[in-house]
Amino acid sequence: MIVYQQAVVIYDLNHKFCQWFIKSPRTKEQMEQASRSGKQNIVEASLEKSLKMNIKLTGVARGSFGELLEDYKDFLRIRGLSVWDKDDKRLKAVRAWRVTNETNETNVTNWTNLTNWTNEPERFANLMITLISKENYLLDKMIQALEEKFVKEGGYSEGLTKKRILEKKRQFSRWVKRRWD
Repeated sequence: MIVYQQAVVIYDLNHKFCQWFIKSPRTKEQMEQASRSGKQNIVEASLEKSLKMNIKLTGVARGSFGELLEDYKDFLRIRGLSVWDKDDKRLKAVRAWRVTNETNETNVTNWTNLTNWTNEPERFANLMITLISKENYLLDKMIQALEEKFVKEGGYSEGLTKKRILEKKRQFSRWVKRRWD
């Protein structure tokens, strides 16, 4: 899942950012917990049989990344650094990056060598804002698709209830048939 792979990248980069630039232990802990919660709730949601719980946990992941996004904006604002406009050409390049498992030359994103993005706080924070915003967009789309699936197909409990009703009808039919035979 791309949404999970992107969450891993955010988690890893957030950890580095916090180690290098966040001095407050409380803020560092909050930011690390938000990125962990976002990533882990995506995993937990994907393991759920219940579509309702999947939607709920994906929403929790979205909330965690929303909180982390605010932390990065606060970081820049408090230090008098700029939040780059979403149309900034540097950020457009970041938005074009794709998370992939491939390591061939067509993969233009070299996630292992981001030194030019991580060597100063303003660039690093704006990179993170862009990656988190992209993740939030993907999570919003995922939640929307899950909700549509729930409306069309129903949830896990509904499916079990339908199966139970069919089984009761089958058992009743067998009982009636034995009575008449």
